[in-house]
Amino acid sequence: MSKKTRIKINKKKSIFLITLGLILGVILMNSSISSAKYNQEDMQMNKIENSPQYRNGKFRNHNGWERPSISENVSTMWDFLFTKNQRTPGGPLPVRRVDPRLFNDKANDQLKVAWLGHSSLLINIDGYKILTDPVFEKRISILGPTRYNGNIPLDINLLPEIDVVIISHNHYDHFNKFSIQQLKERVKKFIVPLMVGAELQGWGVPREKIVELDWWEEYHVDKNLLIAATPSQHFSGRGLSDLDETLWASWVVRAPKHKIFFSGDSGYFTGFKKIGEKYGPFDITFIECGAYNKKWKHIHMLPEETVRAHLDLRGKILHPIHWGTYNLALHSWYEPIHRLTNAAESLKVRVASPVVGETTVYDEYIPSEKWWEDSFKEKIHETTKMGCEYHN
Repeated sequence: MSKKTRIKINKKKSIFLITLGLILGVILMNSSISSAKYNQEDMQMNKIENSPQYRNGKFRNHNGWERPSISENVSTMWDFLFTKNQRTPGGPLPVRRVDPRLFNDKANDQLKVAWLGHSSLLINIDGYKILTDPVFEKRISILGPTRYNGNIPLDINLLPEIDVVIISHNHYDHFNKFSIQQLKERVKKFIVPLMVGAELQGWGVPREKIVELDWWEEYHVDKNLLIAATPSQHFSGRGLSDLDETLWASWVVRAPKHKIFFSGDSGYFTGFKKIGEKYGPFDITFIECGAYNKKWKHIHMLPEETVRAHLDLRGKILHPIHWGTYNLALHSWYEPIHRLTNAAESLKVRVASPVVGETTVYDEYIPSEKWWEDSFKEKIHETTKMGCEYHN
């Protein structure tokens, strides 16, 4: 090894150690103030302690999955900081402005969905207005990534009254304090997994607006709208001190004429088939499709697994989420949707592929343009090869 190479490696190590120290410092600072909890005397604790998902103060998956070791996490961080590929776009991505007035229609025979980026959706299902995992900030945490082009397609101040906000879990890219505090006066109900309600209360949401559900538990908003918490395979925590102290979930929304599934974050598991058997078929499934790695296969799906989950759920239209917004993994920014559409085409699965801010109208307008391909055709063959290697 040449002297020049050794100097370059040592410089990288120094940068890495300084960055790691800064990140750990911020995490430790955040972890001391991040998570509100219920007192043992609180009646809600009785429900939590009786949950099959809760043991010794922590929630858990049922597959025996264990967290990656510290050395594995450090290795991944090294790769994230120093691996070079097209993880962020070379220029601005297309964005459509959302007109929230289009979602005020009270008719009970419609399903409109505007993708706001990542896992945030504005939905009108048979006249009910629903938001999922609302994040209306450009940066998701102090050291977190910003949106690729910084543009949020909807002004939060223009939102009308929302019937329900659904939160899948308490990670920063799904559970945003600024957004919750801006929305809390205009939301009738926040429906969340167990223990997340304590965090909402800590942010000023009145307790009477909060509904906490365990897996397979149902809540009737009224006689026409049912929301059910269903399993997912993931984890939770906003710092080092509150790991897995709140539950994570996927969600079923059933209205008079339409039914949808929202995955939140999850690895691929047999639970999708059970959900499909109990609640399917679904008009649209909104399933995570990005921020994956083979090391994280238990908590984030590969794109081909997203298609498999959609089929397990007995979905009609697959609308991928959790991609195209933030730099959260080592793959190229466009790889998730490219691999997903290839897998979907081979299995004759219908895919909605809107740009951020575009509205899907079931079953009138399903965006299907492969808008991500135009500027990156030189990389497509390489990505396709990766997908084939996975299948082999």
